[in-house]
Amino acid sequence: MREVVIGAGSVRKVSFGKGLPLALIAGTCAIEGREITLKTAGELVRICDKLGIGLIYKGSFDKANRTSAKGARGSGLEAGLGILGEVRASEGVPVLTDVHETIQVSQVFQTVDVAQIPAFLARQTDLLVACGTEAAKYEGKGVNIKKGQFMAPADMGPASFKVAGCGTDNVLLTERGTTFGYGDLVVDMRGLPTMAAAGYPVVFDVTHSIMQPSGKGDSSTGKREFAAPLARAAIGAGVQGLFVETHPDPANAMSDRDTQIPLDAMEAFLYPLVELHKRVLELEFERAA
Repeated sequence: MREVVIGAGSVRKVSFGKGLPLALIAGTCAIEGREITLKTAGELVRICDKLGIGLIYKGSFDKANRTSAKGARGSGLEAGLGILGEVRASEGVPVLTDVHETIQVSQVFQTVDVAQIPAFLARQTDLLVACGTEAAKYEGKGVNIKKGQFMAPADMGPASFKVAGCGTDNVLLTERGTTFGYGDLVVDMRGLPTMAAAGYPVVFDVTHSIMQPSGKGDSSTGKREFAAPLARAAIGAGVQGLFVETHPDPANAMSDRDTQIPLDAMEAFLYPLVELHKRVLELEFERAA
């Protein structure tokens, strides 16, 4: 498995790979404004420094895949990238955002370290190629591909090769659940090693794996109580990173209110997961010896 290193220059590098410490991608679902973003980023940096894990801060300038046309979508491209740029400069951590159209790719990469391909767009060849081509122009920048809810785990191999074929090996593959019926998602843990067979680090998206799409009719819901057990199972299955959305006040968040982890609960949520990952690495080392 390739080691993927994100961050360059004045930004702290974050590494994903087999045998390495757990890495975290975390932040609010949508970029709701400067104050909430900086507060969330600052607290996440404190927690990750305390736990000894790398952090990529995430925030979406546009949540384009809303259930309803009335759903809030975020700060917009210009304002969102400006806020993420401030996080990158002030906190010294790499930043990530979603990209939905090829026309956005060049501008996005001027600010962020990782462009994320949303799950619904994971088979969009032009978007994957555009992101791979642009990432290859920079040192320490990469692409995170979310597995579509409609895709088999093995399908992520061809998706990753579309990006890597453009000249960058900084590719992450993220599991976020599979459509089960019409209103639920399930996670098949067999899919995690299947995805890893493509040769790239696998990240487990805790937040979106516990969602119930369109569960409220005009919006999605989810079951936050399953976040910790699914995260533990994914770490046991060998993932290299976790993706977690968090918010200072989830009940009043712009989106994903029922699945974001409260910011003041993040340290307690992450601590046992970090320790579990350490133990998994120790057992793998003992077995290899």
